[in-house]
Amino acid sequence: MSSFPRTMVGGVSLSRLIIGTNWFLGFSHTTPAKDHLIKSHMDRSAIADVIEVFFRAGVDTIMGPSWVPLLREAIAEAEDRTGTSAIVVATPMFPVSPQTPVDGFDPDEVKRVLDETATFKPAFCMPHQATTDAMVDRCTRSIRKMDQLCRLIRERDMIPGLSTHMPEAIIYADETGLDIAMYISIYNAMGFLMQIEVDWIARMIQKAQKPVMTIKPMAAGQLRPFQALNFVWNTIREQDMVTVGCLSPREAQEVIDLSLDILARRPASLPLQETRSKASVKAVSS
Repeated sequence: MSSFPRTMVGGVSLSRLIIGTNWFLGFSHTTPAKDHLIKSHMDRSAIADVIEVFFRAGVDTIMGPSWVPLLREAIAEAEDRTGTSAIVVATPMFPVSPQTPVDGFDPDEVKRVLDETATFKPAFCMPHQATTDAMVDRCTRSIRKMDQLCRLIRERDMIPGLSTHMPEAIIYADETGLDIAMYISIYNAMGFLMQIEVDWIARMIQKAQKPVMTIKPMAAGQLRPFQALNFVWNTIREQDMVTVGCLSPREAQEVIDLSLDILARRPASLPLQETRSKASVKAVSS
């Protein structure tokens, strides 16, 4: 197995390139038709084919909803093929209501969700953005009741983190010393789904007290990999990570090769895409 650059988070070695799962599960951020197209093509074997390419390159960390049977089965199949053990970053959701910021999370629901999550033995458990951001309080500059979840995550031998779309979540968690090991944050050159300007998010990542796992670097397919990955890899720190989603083994290999070229600061070695309109700019054969 090749060795992709790694980083340490909470005492665990993670590949700096993270396998994303939206494209496996049909979350295109585009149209229902695109979602349907993805779901119609991505069965367990097809997903395992993509994961296998990452595993063989030393990219062994995968982030997403680990309770989904299809994803669990595909990861297991890729592990069997390669002998690699996946490092899983789970992102479960916990129910919130108008009373949650005051009374805390429902203990029975929290136990149910965490016990279900723990059955897959993820190394990290990072409450999903839908939970985290609902609890962000700009008035008190805190994330209400999140310490409750972090404690219960630790009790189940998982490492807590936070998945967020809100810049404030990272700032407030740092300010309050919340017991977490890393953050998940949207970051791309287009500003897609980001709540404030790209340069602000870049500065926030640079100053974060914990490593940041960036997501949506290609803005759900709206940015080409060359532009997207050059931007992200060159504006994050050595401890930070980039999460990518792919639909095919060849896409996975392209992302890996391009990322390695960028990190080594060498020209991209990937062949260029051929179209008829580029004939006039190609070198003439001797």
